[in-house]
Amino acid sequence: MEMEDAASEKAAVVGSRPMEGDSGGGVRVLSRRSVRPLTPPPPTKCNGSHHQPNKEEEEIEVIHLTPWDLRLISIDYIQKGILLPKPPSSGAALVNALASSFSRALGRFYSFAGRLAADEREDGTVTLSVRCTGDGAEFVRAVAPEVTVADIVSSLYVPKVVWAFYPLREVLGADAALAEPSSSIPLVSVQVTELADGVFIGMSLNHSAGDGTAFWHLFNTWSEIHRRGGSDIVVSDLNTPAPVLKRWFVEGSPIPIPMPFPKLEHIVRRFDRTAVQECFFTFSVASVKKLKARANAEMKMAGGETSSPTISSLQAVLAHLWRAVCRARRLPPEQPTFYSVVVGCRGRVAGIPAGYVGNAMVFARADATAGEVEQNGLGWTARLLNRAVASFDEDGMRESLAKWVGEPDFAYMDKLSSRGTALVTGSSPRFDVFGNDFGWGKPVAVRSGSGNKADGKATVYEGPERGGSVSLEVCIAPDALARLVVDQEFMEAVSAPA
Repeated sequence: MEMEDAASEKAAVVGSRPMEGDSGGGVRVLSRRSVRPLTPPPPTKCNGSHHQPNKEEEEIEVIHLTPWDLRLISIDYIQKGILLPKPPSSGAALVNALASSFSRALGRFYSFAGRLAADEREDGTVTLSVRCTGDGAEFVRAVAPEVTVADIVSSLYVPKVVWAFYPLREVLGADAALAEPSSSIPLVSVQVTELADGVFIGMSLNHSAGDGTAFWHLFNTWSEIHRRGGSDIVVSDLNTPAPVLKRWFVEGSPIPIPMPFPKLEHIVRRFDRTAVQECFFTFSVASVKKLKARANAEMKMAGGETSSPTISSLQAVLAHLWRAVCRARRLPPEQPTFYSVVVGCRGRVAGIPAGYVGNAMVFARADATAGEVEQNGLGWTARLLNRAVASFDEDGMRESLAKWVGEPDFAYMDKLSSRGTALVTGSSPRFDVFGNDFGWGKPVAVRSGSGNKADGKATVYEGPERGGSVSLEVCIAPDALARLVVDQEFMEAVSAPA
């Protein structure tokens, strides 16, 4: 075993094994291990359920998944990570210390150390749950000695080596339940990659187990534990709030939810991964304010409703992107296009607390033609997005969830991005990305992996300037992206790379 200090705490790290191999772009994986939660899960019964546990379930807590969780089982793992400056320690000492603090974070998020399980029932239905087995998360140590911090941040284009900073690439959520027991796929996997002058910490999370809010909640908890002393800190004293693992169901919902398919694989659809490229665009605080002011001024000049709400900063930025991408794709004026944005339900739906671990989000969609988006201006386009978000209705959402049980539908990336005619944006600038200081300096940058990278995926983050700056990681076809980066109207709002 590689990690003696964690072993002495009864925790955490088991089965470390060397594994030399190039995973792409000069990234070499040195070892993989399983990190278990330091604090074992409490002996509770099936979470959120009136279901009578069988003998096996009496020993293992079972968290049954909601429609929000289930509809994402054919989506790739969430893959996000941060680029940090060079730490004071390196090699095995660095990775062991990070694994130790991660095991303490898993003690809070113990469901993420469990396994996804499908139950194919005699009535021709299948249910899906997280079993809190404590089997652990995967922890990967890798090196990329020829890759520098500048290689990642000095260009608008995201180098493909970034995708090699993540484990579980091109793995769908359902794969974790379809895998043979001998090749168990964890819900969470972390990769620590040492670069020539920095370190990249990338994490992959099964999207059925949690959404972006839950992802960064875990990341924030881990970084605070490590920054404040790792094994010396009392977890109950953390500033990061404790997670709420119990799932939320609408009234009258069956638990577990039987999906009308005899086998889980009948639900899965693997999307065609066409050639795409990514660019990382940052909008300064001043630039965001300018776009917001312009959008609202245009609406006022157009004689919009006097009672209409103010267009937000994010809506103005996304409208600016939508218009530019329509131009870059050279869509004909009559081409239908849409923009799907994620709307979080924490704070919007009674009964879902801020620390809820699980998926709590819906998609809002704005529709137009490419000609309308380009000709009607920034304010008109931003107003479409504003209306889409404002259309969220809690009663309607509850009815939709109740209906889902009998008529389930699933999110597929090819449907969300509409194969090069639409955009879909996930994540949020409210997530505390740059607060993830592990003790040797704040993150230099944030980047995502290959998960769910279809033509039209745009991921939004808080900008490094914080205080209102915004970054967009835009993934579209290479020819369209080449035109986007020379689009003068779009690029005049974008900051030059560091």
